[in-house]
Amino acid sequence: MRNGKVYDRKLTKDITDIILKAAKKAKRETSSEPEPELTKPLKWPIKCLVGPGLEGAISCETKIGYVNGAKGWLIYRGYDIFDLCAYSTFEEVSYLLLHGDLPSRAQLEAFNNKLIQYRHPLETKRMLMSFPIEDMSAMAGLRLGVNLMRLECTVADEEAYKTEHSRVISSDEDSIPMETKPRGEEKAIYEFIEKRKKKKERTAEAARKLPTGIESSYHLISGTASIAAAVARIKQGHLPIEADPKLSHAANFLYMMTGRKPTPQEERVMDIALILHADHGMNASTFAAMVVASTLSDMYLSVGSGIAALTGPLHGGANEEVLYMLKHIGSPENVKPWLAHKIAAKEKIMGFGHRVYKAYDPRARVLGPLSEYLVNTGTDKEAKVLFHTAKTLEKEVLASFGEEKKIFPNVDFYSGIAYSSLGIKPELFTPIFAVSRVAGWTARVQEYLQHNRIFRPRSMYTGRFDLKYVPMEKRGK
Repeated sequence: MRNGKVYDRKLTKDITDIILKAAKKAKRETSSEPEPELTKPLKWPIKCLVGPGLEGAISCETKIGYVNGAKGWLIYRGYDIFDLCAYSTFEEVSYLLLHGDLPSRAQLEAFNNKLIQYRHPLETKRMLMSFPIEDMSAMAGLRLGVNLMRLECTVADEEAYKTEHSRVISSDEDSIPMETKPRGEEKAIYEFIEKRKKKKERTAEAARKLPTGIESSYHLISGTASIAAAVARIKQGHLPIEADPKLSHAANFLYMMTGRKPTPQEERVMDIALILHADHGMNASTFAAMVVASTLSDMYLSVGSGIAALTGPLHGGANEEVLYMLKHIGSPENVKPWLAHKIAAKEKIMGFGHRVYKAYDPRARVLGPLSEYLVNTGTDKEAKVLFHTAKTLEKEVLASFGEEKKIFPNVDFYSGIAYSSLGIKPELFTPIFAVSRVAGWTARVQEYLQHNRIFRPRSMYTGRFDLKYVPMEKRGK
């Protein structure tokens, strides 16, 4: 998309063909029936098996995204991820996630104009440059930047701003005795009923400055990309670059990060990468964002919580580690002895296996051949060696225990190679994840708040009882 219009797909037809070929292969290797027990409306309360870390717990219903790990499916609002990658754009997909339907031409143009408008958080960039960004990790800079954007773009931190508690549902649920069994009420047991004087109607500008609602989602989708790019530039010792209103979201992101306007092929690959990462079930960062939102905090703090969760090495950063791993292996010839040592030592192989997928990750099905396309059309010899090392490693892992143990490449295995081929430094791989996932975070928060109930699981107490207080002078050493 350029200036609200879809760019010439003839220039990237070979990329579309790659995706359609991957889709055809995926269809041959997976069945076509969803999980009936996980794809139907619920009648609360429900019974389910729950493991440590709430594994297996059902926390809510959603119409936004569906992951079938056994069959390797990823669905956004009813649309298969392969179709969206082949024919859609990140702008369209963001609109789809937020609003539930693909936009009309007029709706997409209006949405794109909002993104263009919100792509210039000038005050946030100015404040960001007053911090030692060059000494911080890229994710730390992004977390800071989103918080500063909240300060610039909302009235949330102004002394006069107050949440209208009289309109709040489910706001006092922490006072419900947790010893009672969950009964699944549609609304909170307690609600604020205090009468308040009617406030003056807010102006359109004042409404836009509120930290909740659809405008804040638009602002975060657009502004987070600008902040991530600004952090990248500052860490490289350069000034941030202003967005070009004639470029798409993906093209602008690459341009603002690297200082070079991408080719149509590079733009398309970045666009597809953003689509692939936009949503992925109730993962840790999405859950973190929704937990914060359920307290009736605001969208900026909820997204900030998602970014914080993504900072953890068990959630984000794996593609960066994959790249370092491949560089350490060195060449395809070194794969077999390296893998034999890893297997003997029972060490984890980065980029393989997934908490959810027991089939080939559909995102890896797309990113693998796209990485190959980039290295074959580029001139970076190191990238070619890395890719061929990765392909050899995939072949050996699958031959060793892939089919038996259902261990296949995940999204992180090839994404780092693709990003490197686009001229992106490894420390920016996880911020790219956040730039994309903010669409899913905001969509799921907006959906959950329509029937909000504060998250409040219980823990099982395994401590002691009946201990007596001992004064300090009588306690042993």
